[in-house]
Amino acid sequence: MDTGNTKVLIIQTASIGDVILSTALAESLNALQPAPEIHVVVKQGMQGLFEGHPFIRKVWVWDKRSRKYLQLLRLIVGIRKEGYDRVVNVQRFFSSGLLTLLSGARQRSGFSKNPLSFGFTRRVVHEIGNGMHETERNYRLLEDFKGAPFRRPALYPGPDEMEAVRAYLKEPFITVAPASLWYTKQFPPDRWVEFLHNVPSELHILLLGGPPDTPLCRQIMKELPELRITDLSGRLGLLESAALMKHARMNYVNDSAPLHLASAVNAPVRAIFCSTVPDFGFGPLSDDGKVVETEVALECRPCGLHGLERCPEGHFRCANTIDLNKLWTEL
Repeated sequence: MDTGNTKVLIIQTASIGDVILSTALAESLNALQPAPEIHVVVKQGMQGLFEGHPFIRKVWVWDKRSRKYLQLLRLIVGIRKEGYDRVVNVQRFFSSGLLTLLSGARQRSGFSKNPLSFGFTRRVVHEIGNGMHETERNYRLLEDFKGAPFRRPALYPGPDEMEAVRAYLKEPFITVAPASLWYTKQFPPDRWVEFLHNVPSELHILLLGGPPDTPLCRQIMKELPELRITDLSGRLGLLESAALMKHARMNYVNDSAPLHLASAVNAPVRAIFCSTVPDFGFGPLSDDGKVVETEVALECRPCGLHGLERCPEGHFRCANTIDLNKLWTEL
């Protein structure tokens, strides 16, 4: 299809990792000649990912925290006035489907699992568990954009973000993002401590995360008083964290948002998968990106698509049997 003077809206109002992965669609669209004008819809708190972005022209923000549906109505009104030619809905929930249907766009792409997909002009099956990466699943929404190449997700930390982390770039360092929203996706604190004991002494250890992760970071630091560790949890924005990760000797993460931050700036990363598995399609995309997981055959793994609040079997062997040598020997 001719993309000249085309205006495209990408909808992804889920979590940080999902939003980061959806940027691959913008990269694919921007590679077209001529490239369409690209806008995005994200939830409140995610707009910082697009500060200074070189080609995403507008970011719509849905504030779900206060008067959620009134905010959605206002968003729909604004989007209809914008006059989009095409909406690409990456989510599979009713609210995003409603936003798609009422957008006024002539072409509306989305996944068939969306309860309002009957009103889409293009529906795509979304299957998890077959080894296809989420970015590949999303890319299928663009198949009728002839010539749109597959691209990896990308973020663009700018001079301000680099200045915010410059002081930490003066010596070799690694980053560790030890937390996850879900217990069974998080490498246990005692295992992080065991691993960090073996990190070469010349490396500065920088702990990353949001404000809720600070207690865990401080717990880890307390167990390792002899090491040079700086807790940056809650002190850096998303793009600042991405800028730091890009310059790290290595980044250590769970199957969680920091993994996708690393992918989006092509940073070296080791992604620890506990209860979930890479076949779900959320593994690292960096050139130097590897999954670290147990080599023990466990009938209980995976125990679900998403993380759980506790190990259903009570032993958490998917985390406790991971060979730490696969982490620290490559430093």
